[in-house]
Amino acid sequence: MLIKRILPLLAALVPAFAQAEGISGDLVLYTSQPNTDAQQTIDAFKAKYPEVNITFVRDGTPKILAKLSAEFEAGQPRADVLLIADSVTMEGLKKDDRLLAHDKADISAYAKGTHDPQKFWFATKLITTGIAYNTKATFKPTSWVDLTRPEVKGQLVMPSPLTSGAALIHAATLTGNLEGGWKYYEDLKDNDATAGGGNGDVLKQVAGGQKLYGVIVDYMPIREKAKGAPIEFVFPQEGVSAVSEPVAILKTTKNPEAARAFVDFLISKEGQELALKQGYIAAHPAVPLPAGYPPREQIKVMGFDAAKALADETANKATFADIFGQ
Repeated sequence: MLIKRILPLLAALVPAFAQAEGISGDLVLYTSQPNTDAQQTIDAFKAKYPEVNITFVRDGTPKILAKLSAEFEAGQPRADVLLIADSVTMEGLKKDDRLLAHDKADISAYAKGTHDPQKFWFATKLITTGIAYNTKATFKPTSWVDLTRPEVKGQLVMPSPLTSGAALIHAATLTGNLEGGWKYYEDLKDNDATAGGGNGDVLKQVAGGQKLYGVIVDYMPIREKAKGAPIEFVFPQEGVSAVSEPVAILKTTKNPEAARAFVDFLISKEGQELALKQGYIAAHPAVPLPAGYPPREQIKVMGFDAAKALADETANKATFADIFGQ
């Protein structure tokens, strides 16, 4: 009787194994992930699909885009799959008809708005931007508006949207959600905020005490605090902006079957648990948060329209540059 019950279960598993075994060939990933994260991602995928020979090219998103642009121009795009910083970049590629939709991707576990509704790109993480402060600061901010208070005057540093993609998305998110829009950035400028460089520079200045407050992506100060740095991170009460490190398939892929398998793996619960192990907020709502983070329900992510942000990109940069004289 036991054998009779087991045989149907084994038979049901055969198609899944056959599908995994049938996916093979070369796959090239272009990514802006840190090298260690990229290698871990590939290793986890290969453990599931050992017949796929996957290699990766790693660089910052602007340089990845420049490389892709040159390859498109030459008619020889090498990448099959992209895993890069933000959805606005993906929207640009989608608009240029460079991406291949993955219609059968299972996104039923995710909240509406997490992924592209037309399934051209899929969020893999939520890297939020909030407020960091040095522990010697006597005033402890809890909201974005707090950064315009007299206690913060001349002590705030933040990345510039002119050089940081995450900062540009942050600016589009805040001005689209906070009352007054761009007046918020005018108030920051009036409070002698400094804008320039990237998130790493903000971390260095706040942790080192050169500035007491910073606008920064979540994982940097949280990791540094765990190492003993005198820094705290705040998820402001109005909500946070987020970049989602989306994955997408290029329309010119030479191995669409393996490319779809790679996307499916990253957005599966198993793939999302890898994001957790790497120390990030997974996009999947059922995956817990890393150590040092509050419960997921305590983090409010502000609404963001990637297509609108793409359309407004030039205007947003010009407005910021005008306010900060850059």
